Amino acid sequence: MDSLPRTPFDAIVDPEPPEVAQAYKPPTAEEFATQIKETADKLLRDHASRGDVKLVATAVRELRYCFKVFAAYRGTRKAVIFGSARTKADHPAYAAAEEFGKRIVESGWMAITGAGSGIMEAGHRGAGRDNSFGLNILLPFEQSANPVVHGDPKLVTLRYFFTRKLMFIKESDAVVLFPGGFGTHDEAYEALTLVQTGKSHIFPIVMVDEPGGNYWKLWQRFMEDALLARGYISKYDTSLYRVTDSVEEAVKEVTNFYRVYHSMRYVRGDLVLRLRTRLNNHLLEQIRWGFGDILAGGKFEQVDALHEETNEPELAKLPRLKFRFDRHAIGRLRQLIDTINTEA
Repeated sequence: MDSLPRTPFDAIVDPEPPEVAQAYKPPTAEEFATQIKETADKLLRDHASRGDVKLVATAVRELRYCFKVFAAYRGTRKAVIFGSARTKADHPAYAAAEEFGKRIVESGWMAITGAGSGIMEAGHRGAGRDNSFGLNILLPFEQSANPVVHGDPKLVTLRYFFTRKLMFIKESDAVVLFPGGFGTHDEAYEALTLVQTGKSHIFPIVMVDEPGGNYWKLWQRFMEDALLARGYISKYDTSLYRVTDSVEEAVKEVTNFYRVYHSMRYVRGDLVLRLRTRLNNHLLEQIRWGFGDILAGGKFEQVDALHEETNEPELAKLPRLKFRFDRHAIGRLRQLIDTINTEA
């Protein structure tokens, strides 16, 4: 498995304007740590309540520990599996989630779930303990760690949903959703919103029904009839997710996304796609002709690693596709990546 260093979120979602970035030197980790300490002191200076200070302290402590747990596995891609904790072991969706966990690990990936029962336990059973992460949440009911990950060092129990959801998205390379309740839909819309708005790296989002099922097909109909038809989302936003009742198709959707495309980051206002192989001239011209609508100026260029990417030496040999993205049509960006993966 090739190295997968995590590009900092600020390099993805908060690129500096070109005129600023030219003279901008990113703060060091030590400088950021100093900012955290200064912020803690300001909370006391501002006479923040005990509850507010406790919230900040707990969130920072939870995140710090999660970073430590995941750090040793940076080089392996991971799929987060969502779905109902109430799904029984004899349900077809349980079998599908277990099969997906098994198949994704066979493809060289690891699995992350919320560590509970139902679909989460099924995903872990398929993936196996050694290839499973659990991000459990403290609840007054339902949620205790399933026996697959109970006691494993890759299990973390969190107090806050927002820290848990941050870690799900930050550490995942794909989001795969099986049928579930409010929590499953919350996680689905969280992933879709973060990708659609460019506040996260782009990744495959797959809704998986049991064979012959219609749970996500009904959801897709709602997307088309209630959101798309009324203009609340664009036609390109529907490219950000896939609906299927086939585990095999779900696995292909996840793994094929990284067949040629590797990762992305912004450099001096340009979006840089890191690729596994160089694009041939015919495909490059096809992209220039077919995706000019997503440019905010300039053109698509194939380049080598940029000077600003020296903090990621593991990726130095990968070719790049560099362009000035308008940062609006994320669905079209997904279509561009699909074109690269299919045609290259």
